[in-house]
Amino acid sequence: MSIACTKVKMSDKNGDLNFLGKEITQWRDIPKKKIQYAPKSETIMVSGGLTILQDQLLQAALQSLGENYISLPNPNFESFQTGKAYGNRGQCNPTYFTVGNLVKYLKNLRDEKWLSSEEIVSKYVYITAGGCGPCRFGMYITEYKKALRDAGFDGFRITSFEHDKGIFQGDEIEDDILNFSPKFFVVLVKSIIIGDIINLLGYKMRPYELEVGAVDKAIEACKDTVSTAFLEKKNLTKAMWDCRSILEKVALNRLQPKAKVLVMGEFWAAMTEGDGNYNLHRFLESQGAECIPQPIMNRLMLSLWEAERAVLKRESLSVEGASAIDFSSMKTKMMIKLGKTTVKTYFTLYAKAIGLHDYEIPDMDKLAQLSQEFYTLDCEGGEGHLEVAHLIESVKDNLSHLVISVKPFGCMPSSAVSDGVQSLVTNRFPESNFLSIETSGEGAANFYSRVQMALFKAKQLAKEEFEALETPLHIPQKVQNYLYQPHTHQAGTAAGLIASLSL
Repeated sequence: MSIACTKVKMSDKNGDLNFLGKEITQWRDIPKKKIQYAPKSETIMVSGGLTILQDQLLQAALQSLGENYISLPNPNFESFQTGKAYGNRGQCNPTYFTVGNLVKYLKNLRDEKWLSSEEIVSKYVYITAGGCGPCRFGMYITEYKKALRDAGFDGFRITSFEHDKGIFQGDEIEDDILNFSPKFFVVLVKSIIIGDIINLLGYKMRPYELEVGAVDKAIEACKDTVSTAFLEKKNLTKAMWDCRSILEKVALNRLQPKAKVLVMGEFWAAMTEGDGNYNLHRFLESQGAECIPQPIMNRLMLSLWEAERAVLKRESLSVEGASAIDFSSMKTKMMIKLGKTTVKTYFTLYAKAIGLHDYEIPDMDKLAQLSQEFYTLDCEGGEGHLEVAHLIESVKDNLSHLVISVKPFGCMPSSAVSDGVQSLVTNRFPESNFLSIETSGEGAANFYSRVQMALFKAKQLAKEEFEALETPLHIPQKVQNYLYQPHTHQAGTAAGLIASLSL
């Protein structure tokens, strides 16, 4: 045993039996003293946790509705350390990052902006997603309140919406701080869809840019254009068309054979762009890969699919004395259909305007059919059956050279799928190249090493796919334009472009 280990001593409180004989009390996450909160007109709402671009677009979108809303900065390792310092032990990576990010922001207001703790508690409110689940997700709000109390912000308000109800929040939300109206959710969905579209194009273009940083500059210009359109209530389709001219100016060399990597897994770990997943997307690009990210829109479409499936399951139950026609189910189905139509309409409109032609909204029925042999569709924890479905679809339709499932260390829903069910899938599809990897449980060096090993095989596959094709002597200029997006059977971008010239 090392000297350091022999110096470890138990806490003085360990073994303390003073609680014996005392009255049992229930812990409650309410402030100890009554707080006079600021009126709604003076209340400042904060939130965050989406991609960097979408957080900024969401801020502009909500401010266009007259809401006093601020998006938090992207969480970093300092946020993680702050969350660990004020949170309970054994929480998962996203909890520490998001909780710590809020506490860090409020401490900055107090210590750098010289706002008192009382003023911060009175005027600020945090918006987050709530709900149940088979993991720690159902504990998030309590974790926020515990950390805020210990950091000196006892009574800080947290308002939440159900993560799996999308635009159909109903009347369960009692807090009137934020107006969860249909208009609010339509604007929110628009900002998320536009963010998804611009992010998708960014990941398609960035690996092939001739000038390093050119795509990021163009994306920033697009963000400003769309944000201005939101704030000034201008036509968003016109704004997306203006973004097309911005992106067309970026010089590309798309005939470089690069491994295409589908990144999926636990929602937050697969989506975040920062220290929360060791900057996985940027690391892959630095290693010569092209990423296929998971749009946030996919989670919304899954929620609508699950809601529709729940209605159909209820209708299949025979209930004595029930009416022949359940009008409540009819209304729910109509609302779900309207929601799906709205999402698809806005996506198609904005995607065509900016020039994203080769991306299709996932067919949830198809994905369910692909995965149901391996994973029950009734298990709705985490991303449900989508991880299994995406891997199978990637292999069958030759969509990528590598599939990475990333999740926080100890993530119960995703680990059960990635480390359990996917072993059967990869056995059934031996040609698949799949990597399951965790964050926080292992250091960045080990994380990157494992990704590089899987990426080596993916690069070889991309190179072989490209070299198997005969490159024509004359390459038309249109190939280097991001607007040229032909449909082919090749996984790699370069191979697909070469193949399209012989069609």
